[in-house]
Amino acid sequence: MTAVIVKSPFLLFQDLGMTEILLIAMVVLLLFGGKKIPELMKGLGKGIREFNDAKNNVRKEIEDGIKEQPSTTDQKSV
Repeated sequence: MTAVIVKSPFLLFQDLGMTEILLIAMVVLLLFGGKKIPELMKGLGKGIREFNDAKNNVRKEIEDGIKEQPSTTDQKSV
């Protein structure tokens, strides 16, 4: 039997120090320029917000489905 190892994508950034973060920030600044970064961050924030909204909607629908499930089984037994 083969073991499956699942790694979190956040573990990749676990060992980053301040120097590495500053270097990444400088590269991003050079690639995109100072005027594009706020637009990129706005788009990133909007994307994260939409993802979280969709995730919450799915969670709510699953919870609602679980709550409705026992009532349908009670009706069948009557």
